[in-house]
Amino acid sequence: MMSNIKILFLTKYGKIGASSRLRTLQYIDYFAKNKIECAVSSLIFDRTLSNKYVAGRYEFKDLFFLYARRVLALLNRDKYDVLWIEKEAFPWIPFFVEKMLLKGIPYVLDYDDAIYHHYDEHRFTVVRYLYGSRLDNLMAGASLVTVGNNYLAARAQSAGSRWIECVPTVVDLSRYPLKPSYPKSGPIPIIVWIGSPSTTRYLEILRQPLKKLSENYMFKFRVIGADNFELENVDVESLPWAENTEVTLLNGCDIGVMPLHNSNWELGKCGYKLIQYMASYLPVVASPVGVNSDIVSHGKNGFLAESGEDWFDFLSILLDDLELRTQLGLNGRLLVESRYSLQRQAPRLEQMLRKVASKRRNCTNIHHEQRTRG
Repeated sequence: MMSNIKILFLTKYGKIGASSRLRTLQYIDYFAKNKIECAVSSLIFDRTLSNKYVAGRYEFKDLFFLYARRVLALLNRDKYDVLWIEKEAFPWIPFFVEKMLLKGIPYVLDYDDAIYHHYDEHRFTVVRYLYGSRLDNLMAGASLVTVGNNYLAARAQSAGSRWIECVPTVVDLSRYPLKPSYPKSGPIPIIVWIGSPSTTRYLEILRQPLKKLSENYMFKFRVIGADNFELENVDVESLPWAENTEVTLLNGCDIGVMPLHNSNWELGKCGYKLIQYMASYLPVVASPVGVNSDIVSHGKNGFLAESGEDWFDFLSILLDDLELRTQLGLNGRLLVESRYSLQRQAPRLEQMLRKVASKRRNCTNIHHEQRTRG
């Protein structure tokens, strides 16, 4: 019989932060139903993140309050069996401070981005010197490091992590309906991209291919999560992101795209856009960067586009062929159901957390017995 365990989840953001929403918060209901008592403490509030998107930076006074709040949360860490930490507990704070505040409780680190490159590839030498190994030190001390792809796993291994598990970023299939009708959007196909204001820079890769495509085809380019995005001579529909509308907006589209630059930062990305598109029965076209090449089986559930010519050619093929779009979309959905769903990964992650908690409880029992004998 499963015993109750208590976990403090230290997320970076609240629900509007995609990494926190997907890597942690969407699991909370499942854990709570399976005898895991969950306490969640976000570092950055939703309103603080929203203000940052507008202003381009955080206010110092806000950060001071938020960091102080996190210190208080960790001063009560003995109440819990495990600490779950999204990326790091205190960004830009010296390692020894974070180590002191984590002392005595096993912790799990979760990564869906190569955020260590914020430190070890910083333009200032002094930052690289002082902080370049900060996250490696954290990973070396973790009871478990969960990562979204093999590039992140390799870094955890080189850092000396004792236990590493690859847990892909997933969708909750209960939010994504079955058996859509075709064509999905009507007579004018819709190509879709979903993201945030900070990732619209990748859409520059599509500027020329989409412009050329618009000279040959009627289509709409739906951009979800970027304010007032425009492309010359392209019919762009720019829509705000909201959790309660994203699935509906995706379901009304025909092709999903995920352009990426090829750099170390992008190698750490976990392909969540592709997984969302596939859950919505969309064929995809993506840059062959990092985990994208693992998720996309070229010609089976989508295409991998290395050049502007590739983007034009593969999008043209899909716009021309409804039957192909339908088949590739079905193949993508099957992949998500078998590997990239909450329903598949939540029980697996639960068992990992229970194993970490059991090690602490065993150590606690041993120490109690030793004290009693003494």
